[in-house]
Amino acid sequence: MINFRALVLLLLFALFFVDISSAQCVMCKAVGEESANQGGIGSGLNKGIFFLMTIPYILMGIAAVFLWKQFNKEGE
Repeated sequence: MINFRALVLLLLFALFFVDISSAQCVMCKAVGEESANQGGIGSGLNKGIFFLMTIPYILMGIAAVFLWKQFNKEGE
C-alpha cells in the first residue's frame, strides 16, 4: 500500500502546481476560438480535449474497481 506520508506529499505537490497549470486555460481558449473562427485546428479542439480527458478517468475507474475488489474479498 501507499505510505501515508507519500500520499500527503503527493497531494501537496499536486495542490502546489494547480495554480500554475490553470493559468494557461485562458490562452488555450482564446487561441482555440480564434482558430475555429478561421476554420483551423480549433474546430477539433473540443474533441481532442475530451479524448485526453477520458484516459485519466478510465485509469481511475480501473484503479477503483481493483481497490474495491481487494478490500471487499469475501471470506476474509
